[in-house]
Amino acid sequence: MPANKNALIRYKTIDNCLRKRYRRWTLHDLVDACSDALYDMEGIANGVSVRTIQNDLQVMRSDKLGYNAPIEVYDHKYYRYSDPDYSIMNMPMSENEMSMLQEAVDMLQQLEAFDDFAEMTDVIGRLQEKLAVSRHGRKPVINFDNVPDLKGLKLLNPLYQYILRKQTLRIMYQSFKAREPREVILYPYLLKEFRNRWFLFGSQEGNLALYNLALDRIVSVEPCKEKPFRDNPAFDPYTFFDDVIGVSKNIGNKPKNIRFWASAEQCQYIATKPIHHSQQLIKRNEDGSCEFKIKVVINYEMYSVFMSYGPGIKIISPNSAVLFMKNKLQAAAEMYTRTYGTTAIE
Repeated sequence: MPANKNALIRYKTIDNCLRKRYRRWTLHDLVDACSDALYDMEGIANGVSVRTIQNDLQVMRSDKLGYNAPIEVYDHKYYRYSDPDYSIMNMPMSENEMSMLQEAVDMLQQLEAFDDFAEMTDVIGRLQEKLAVSRHGRKPVINFDNVPDLKGLKLLNPLYQYILRKQTLRIMYQSFKAREPREVILYPYLLKEFRNRWFLFGSQEGNLALYNLALDRIVSVEPCKEKPFRDNPAFDPYTFFDDVIGVSKNIGNKPKNIRFWASAEQCQYIATKPIHHSQQLIKRNEDGSCEFKIKVVINYEMYSVFMSYGPGIKIISPNSAVLFMKNKLQAAAEMYTRTYGTTAIE
């Protein structure tokens, strides 16, 4: 049973009242206290009704939110906790709550590289301490990908600030294939993370051709103040990645329907964890295998995903994608044949 913010404010106010045992709390006293709290915190001036507080007391007594609060009525009029040490704020977190909080902390830690989020360091530390106390020394049961020494992370905050200020950049960039770095004059628009790598999206000076530069391949970056910044109206960061897997896409690329077969072993997994949000089930075969389709821009990342399933997936159309996969898989098979021959490997 989810509770909205106003309800949580009321629960916490009632909890604070009932813990103050030196005072007798009538139902109308609780109504007034909750009305004052909602006005102070949310600016709600119309107060709350007696029925609302009666329902709140029932919810707090029940297991709907896990409170099971020991609220009792004495002298047929006054409310208090039968256990003087009880508080809804002292409740231990459930396993599910700890898992969700740990996931949130790990996500927040990704933002610590940005100056604008530096104040979150203390919040993150307190959340981690709360988790440690709640777990009572229990070993971790969740582990998230973490690459703290990933090259290029130190550029995140400077690039973030340049994007905010709409500052044209002079970047020395060396791809994996290049022997020497080359200069790129770039109008930066967006930072994007994909598989623990960060990429900078922006347009090149002159023709506004869209670039995505891996931060770990950037040799140096500095403001290019003599070149005024230019927006690219064809690049919309809100929708640009809707039809792509990964980061490889140029302005004007059109998505294509990719139809593929999945084995019975992979079918259930792919059905519950789609390759792309556009995925649709087309056909379920008698042997348990399935046919799906997605609509995406064909790029290297898409092929990488399909190759990761090995023989569990086969692209059916378009023919260009079928031929690409066939050639790559044949080359891989030939490499193993040349290395090991036809002898079985123990």
